[in-house]
Amino acid sequence: MKKVSSTGSSTNSTNQESFGKFDFVKNIKIFGGLSLFFVVLSFIYLSIHGISWGIDFIGGTEIQVKFSQAVEIEKLRAVVETQKVIHPEIQSFGSDEFVIRFQMPKKQTEKEVNEEIQKAVVGLKDSISKEFASSQPDYRRIDSVGPQVGAELKRNGFLSVFYCLLVILIYVGLRFDYKYAPGAVVCLFHDAVITLAIFVLVGKEINVPILAAILTLIGYSLNDTIVVFDRIRETEHEYSKSGIGFIVNKAINDMLTRTLITSGTVLTSAVTLWLLADGTVSDICFALTIGIIFGTYSSIYVAAPFVMFFDRSHSKTA
Repeated sequence: MKKVSSTGSSTNSTNQESFGKFDFVKNIKIFGGLSLFFVVLSFIYLSIHGISWGIDFIGGTEIQVKFSQAVEIEKLRAVVETQKVIHPEIQSFGSDEFVIRFQMPKKQTEKEVNEEIQKAVVGLKDSISKEFASSQPDYRRIDSVGPQVGAELKRNGFLSVFYCLLVILIYVGLRFDYKYAPGAVVCLFHDAVITLAIFVLVGKEINVPILAAILTLIGYSLNDTIVVFDRIRETEHEYSKSGIGFIVNKAINDMLTRTLITSGTVLTSAVTLWLLADGTVSDICFALTIGIIFGTYSSIYVAAPFVMFFDRSHSKTA
């Protein structure tokens, strides 16, 4: 009896080891539904609230100025409002550094717009320098984008994301199999939409650097997903009799250590820069932080369910 018990224990241990330490597939429907809920919620929020576009996409002027001592933002706002500008906004970084954004009335030609922008910038700088002469204003950055250029950048930005997902769909379909491609694209779409919604939720603007960050996290998330897919493909013939659920779960467990180490390293760097840097660098790292978290999650609970779904659909029709 003891001998039989020992053999049974050994067999169970072997099965557990081959299956994996964690049963990710067990609750895959629950987490898949949760992912769908977050995506739908993100769409609803973005539809109602809208996206706060930066001057890169809507056109306008942005001036970053730093003073040698603390300045009251209300006094600075009063100076800005004396200029003939549209939708003036002031963002503070502490009590001595500010970013001033504004737009100009629409003109018939781009040349007229640029002339008005130049006049507004010169007039605003003169007014600030006069009002806050004792605070020694230092103009660190002045960026201007015309409305036509901004509209073109927005269109090209959306097209870049669309073409990126399209090429990924084709690549994964050719590199692996048709059943892998939809899961990879939906996984990336899931990460991008949720990251965008959270970014807007905290009151940040979407500009060209942030769009570049979203494209970066799409590439990062794809890399993690491809590693899991590759492991599934390597083991699906060996464990074909065990079922697709067993194969997917084993692949995720096999790659789990690699995923945690890689994601943890990049996440540490992103969080550090997000907390210690400021301005555009901080915003980019904030977007990457969100994307890495959801990208790691989606590689397990978004991409894998689609592989299982298409595999089982193919088995039924075969």
